Amino acid sequence: MDNLDLLIDLHQPNPRQGPGGDTQTALALRLTGLDPALPLTVADIGCGTGASTQALGRLLPLAQITAVDFLPAFLAELQHSNAAAGLADRVTTLAASMDALPFVDGQFDLIWSEGAIYNMGFENGVRSWRRFLKPGGVLVVSELTWTTEHRPSELQAHWEREYPEVGTASAKLGVLERHGYSPLGYFVLPEHCWLDNYYRPLQAGFNGFLQRHHHSEAARAVVAEHEHEIALYEAHKAFFSYGVYVAQRLA
Repeated sequence: MDNLDLLIDLHQPNPRQGPGGDTQTALALRLTGLDPALPLTVADIGCGTGASTQALGRLLPLAQITAVDFLPAFLAELQHSNAAAGLADRVTTLAASMDALPFVDGQFDLIWSEGAIYNMGFENGVRSWRRFLKPGGVLVVSELTWTTEHRPSELQAHWEREYPEVGTASAKLGVLERHGYSPLGYFVLPEHCWLDNYYRPLQAGFNGFLQRHHHSEAARAVVAEHEHEIALYEAHKAFFSYGVYVAQRLA
């Protein structure tokens, strides 16, 4: 089993594959200014097993949502939970890479992506996805963000190695403005979105994951990597979080 398969197996049982929360999804949706009573077209890119997709489905009762992930295993989980939640008729799943989406220009009123745009880079993502929005359509993304001007060197080195595009909110807002968006809102995910909603469920599954993989060296390395990330967050959470960016496509 390769490293990707191990990561899928570790994360698939969890409700979220990254920090977030239903309350924060609802706040970001309010900041869009879109009318939830309209039959909006929505793409949720990098949806994982669908926590944000299902929140959007509840908040936008007439919307048609395309849930995109490159991992069919995650989409299978989403399809199962959509059926249980009564959303199967309004959510379509699509197995595709976020940097090769089969959409047409101006297809969506709203493009959503929680904790996933880093896979292709923030600037590349907002630039590439813009054409899929209708003029006046809205982009909502959460992105790893420095919340202070100066950081501990250990933290700086870790995230610059893992994600060189990590930056301050002002830098991210500047990227959006350069690529034809008008920022509508910004906020930072609170601590419980990391610990209660993401890291604690992940930690609860470590032992079972190791047992499934017979405590192999590769499995232990995956757990150690996640434990290191969690420890960094717990030690330095004052210096970084996910920022949630809400921006409208200019005509």
